[in-house]
Amino acid sequence: MPKVLVSDKLSETAVRIFKERGVDVDYEPSLGKDKEKLLAVIGDYDGLAVRSATKATKAVIEAGKNLKVIGRAGIGVDNIDIPAATAAGVVVMNTPYGNAITTAEHAIAMMFSLVRSIPQASASTHHGKWEKSGFMGTEVFGKTLGVIGCGNIGSIVADRAVGLKMRVIAFDPFLTEERAIELGVEKVDLENLLARADIVTLHTPLTDQTRNILSRDNLAKLKKGAYVVNCARGGLLDEEALKDLLDSGHLAGAALDVFAVEPATEHPLFGNPKVVATPHLGASTTEAQENVAIQIAEQMADYLVRGAVSNSLNSPSVTAEEAPRLKKFISLAEKLGHFAGQLTQTGLKKIEVIYEGDVSQLNLKPLTASAVAGVLKPMLQDVNIVNAPVIARERGISIAETTRDDADAYDSVIRLVITSETQTRSVSGTTFGGAPRIVEIKGVDMEASFYPHMLYTTNEDKPGFIGALGRTLGEAGVNIATFNLGRSGPGEGAIALIAVDDPISDAVLEKVRSLPHVKQATALSF
Repeated sequence: MPKVLVSDKLSETAVRIFKERGVDVDYEPSLGKDKEKLLAVIGDYDGLAVRSATKATKAVIEAGKNLKVIGRAGIGVDNIDIPAATAAGVVVMNTPYGNAITTAEHAIAMMFSLVRSIPQASASTHHGKWEKSGFMGTEVFGKTLGVIGCGNIGSIVADRAVGLKMRVIAFDPFLTEERAIELGVEKVDLENLLARADIVTLHTPLTDQTRNILSRDNLAKLKKGAYVVNCARGGLLDEEALKDLLDSGHLAGAALDVFAVEPATEHPLFGNPKVVATPHLGASTTEAQENVAIQIAEQMADYLVRGAVSNSLNSPSVTAEEAPRLKKFISLAEKLGHFAGQLTQTGLKKIEVIYEGDVSQLNLKPLTASAVAGVLKPMLQDVNIVNAPVIARERGISIAETTRDDADAYDSVIRLVITSETQTRSVSGTTFGGAPRIVEIKGVDMEASFYPHMLYTTNEDKPGFIGALGRTLGEAGVNIATFNLGRSGPGEGAIALIAVDDPISDAVLEKVRSLPHVKQATALSF
């Protein structure tokens, strides 16, 4: 039974879901703040469920020798070292939809609080003052809202703003014109947005590309009297520059739910009457916390028990419905890759995976990642479906996918073509009764199942070879389980793929290589 550690405070519903779906779970919400204790125990777990207190650092991931998945109950994953997780083959998941409405609503609430000075007016009234003329506000009706980042949350904010009869312009490199029309927004570049927006709201993740997107220069480009709202991530704007522009009167106000350093118990903007500040409350509703806890428990359990991958930041997605159908083909792709990888002696240049027949209509990304993992495993060992594509790219190995609607002799065929520095090698396979099987090697038809221990030979098709090979193995005490043969033509090149009961020693392998007509002999393991 897989085992998960919940190291931050999550809804009890999440613990119940883990147990109901066959996952053992330890609920230890205090561990997120105890780095040393977390490092000491993480090696016992297959999964780690966190919110924001736990820092899943490289050290934690390296200590988690059995870790397969880290789940973040929320959107932001600043507290998870994704490159380290990817390198270790650990899937990283988040819940991008569980708190989207809550966060979008908070951004809208912050906008209203800002332009109508609601927090300041409330504090004044509570102190017995009646400063009605001192809190003259601004309508949002007819104003231009600039949305930076129009993904899940940003699009909800845009939709609500359109309902408020605001003009909405959006900057997002991934926003299509069709989607913009559907949302009722105008897609613009960043320069255009900064020049036109009365209010700017940020809704992007914090990445190398978005960090400091509202820099001092960009903040200065906003029109005089503009407002800034940030309910996304600290670090998206220059806080020092924001203070200067507020103090100078260039900007009318700012509403901040997030800060570059959190928890922010002290800040130069605190006490500024033009600033509305909240302590990262974007996702803080009962509904949102329940939603993200349920979602992350379901996602992690589905992955650990069924192999389904959803909302992953570093691995191909596989739905719970797809997982059973893909399972046999993932196994086939990995074994074909492992077969080719064990026979490749020189540097790899390209891995091409060709899908023929029914399999070509499936979700191919996890299949290709499995094939690549299989190819690389003999050389690198600690490689799997998560980190294989990244490792291949880092080594300059190109990966290609090709699909063909029809397969010549089978319902589905996966064909793997490996290009190294010295040659191109191909191997094809299908599944019989759900079990993976080779059907072609280097253009030679052959049907062979995969066994834990196998011997692969290429030789000249000459009389007496099979007898000599069998005699050599027999004299060495190697018992043959299956013997599969194929050839390109009479007297031409031939291939033998033999399953044996025990691993073949180097000494026996050298005897096989010394036989007449043998061109290559390699021991294989699966």
